[in-house]
Amino acid sequence: MLNLAILISGRGSNMEALLRSIDEGQIRNVRPKVVVSNRSDSPGLNLAAQKFGVSTYVLSKGKDKTLSFDDELVQVLDEFGVRPKTGVICLAGFMRILSPRLVQRYTMRILNIHPSLLPAFPGLHAQRQALKYGAKVSGCTIHFVDNGVDTGPIIMQRAISIFDSDTEESLSQRILEIEHKLYPEALRLFSEGNLKIDGRRISLID
Repeated sequence: MLNLAILISGRGSNMEALLRSIDEGQIRNVRPKVVVSNRSDSPGLNLAAQKFGVSTYVLSKGKDKTLSFDDELVQVLDEFGVRPKTGVICLAGFMRILSPRLVQRYTMRILNIHPSLLPAFPGLHAQRQALKYGAKVSGCTIHFVDNGVDTGPIIMQRAISIFDSDTEESLSQRILEIEHKLYPEALRLFSEGNLKIDGRRISLID
């Protein structure tokens, strides 16, 4: 059984998808322990606590000093049993880059979701980037976190077509719908040990 921490900064829709999948028994090897946010006004905090009964924590330090921010985050993760050998961390709209020290501590134990088919359109406003570039296909990517921005080994991807009528808002909404299905699936596969990792290449174990 893996102890799960979810890191958010906003509404937490992907957090909700993960917690619902666990609550409904679709993911059986993961126990949600804490939802952490770097913002006290994140709507996802109330959602996690009131709808799913999961503990929440607001990071208060480290606005200018990454190390003190990381020290507090590591302390919280440790207190809730989300440790490198027994835990997994899912980033779900967490708008802060983790330090190399923290990423190394949780090597291949931190998952992230991004609204594009990486390595295309990393960083902020991926949907806007895709439309501006004239891409015909977009989608979402689940990947492990490394020291770069959206550069970690890819776990899963799912593609959708970009329509001529798409706006940033409509494309974002259609990508979000598949994110809510793909992220729980990726976490389930990870928790069951069904991912074979060979450097940057990750494949499913039959």
